[in-house]
Amino acid sequence: MGSLSEKGGGAFRGIKLLLCENPLPPIEEAVAAARAEAPHGNFYTEAYSAPLRRLISQQLGIVEEHLHINAGSELILRQLFDRFGQQVHLLTPTYSLFPEIAHRYTETRLLPKNDFGFDLEDLIIPEGTTLAVIVNPNNPNGGIFDMIPLPGLLRRYPQTLFLVDEAFIGMAGESVAHLVPQYNNLLVTRTLSKAHSLAGFRVGYAILPLVIAEDMNSHNDAYPLARPSEAAAIATLQNEEKIRSRAKQLHLWAEELAAQMRGLGIRTFPSSTYFFLADFAPHDAGQLAKALMAQDILIKALCDPRLGKGYMRVTTSLPEDNARFVEALRTLMK
Repeated sequence: MGSLSEKGGGAFRGIKLLLCENPLPPIEEAVAAARAEAPHGNFYTEAYSAPLRRLISQQLGIVEEHLHINAGSELILRQLFDRFGQQVHLLTPTYSLFPEIAHRYTETRLLPKNDFGFDLEDLIIPEGTTLAVIVNPNNPNGGIFDMIPLPGLLRRYPQTLFLVDEAFIGMAGESVAHLVPQYNNLLVTRTLSKAHSLAGFRVGYAILPLVIAEDMNSHNDAYPLARPSEAAAIATLQNEEKIRSRAKQLHLWAEELAAQMRGLGIRTFPSSTYFFLADFAPHDAGQLAKALMAQDILIKALCDPRLGKGYMRVTTSLPEDNARFVEALRTLMK
């Protein structure tokens, strides 16, 4: 089953700072839409989630044939890596799933001394790379890349597919989804689990070149989403102004939490999302996480040996829970 570093905690009822789950519940419109569809659960949705595909197509200004919808973006990512992940290039640290599911991979390291920033103009893709992956905003640090150099990279490396994972694009950053129809080597994946608060509904989608989209759709379940999930997704996307407002609030909470942690002598790194990287050195992040778990606070060490034992990714919770977390740290780090 691979690493559970990004999973688990579903039944945990304490404070969860481990996962990149949104601490805010789905918007009221999504809950109402899902509730209205539940009594009709004996019926399939329209094939290939047609109403949702139409809405996404309209919002992106991209024809539906470029779209693939599935039960969460992780499933889509696994399918893409199965097809094209023979030799992958990653910008690391990155989403922990990617090193696990790549057949082989090389990496460009993002460095703490640069606050994990990187100019894509300087990106060199090794010969033989089948799939290059850019996560924007990046996970686990929450920083964004300037995507202006991307078209140049697509032209410079025409034999390499570029996957841009936009899981957190609802928080910050410039989307490149509109470029997909222009380049046959650009893949873009998205999820409604993050800024849109629908992690439990499992809704993801990809914007793909026509040939790849057709292949993905033809080899997929024709009914990938449950009726309540599809309804919640449509209702949420129809209220993007609320999502943008909530995104600003989440980022503010994360900034406040990071500032409080810096007050305890913990180094934190810039983020445009609702999570950030923190270096607890000289403390061992694994030991801290174990002690926090005893206080019903769920978090894990990053476990990147090249960064050291002090690193953890911290996801904001609600302000009152953040306050409990900070107080627990204050006691543990004396």
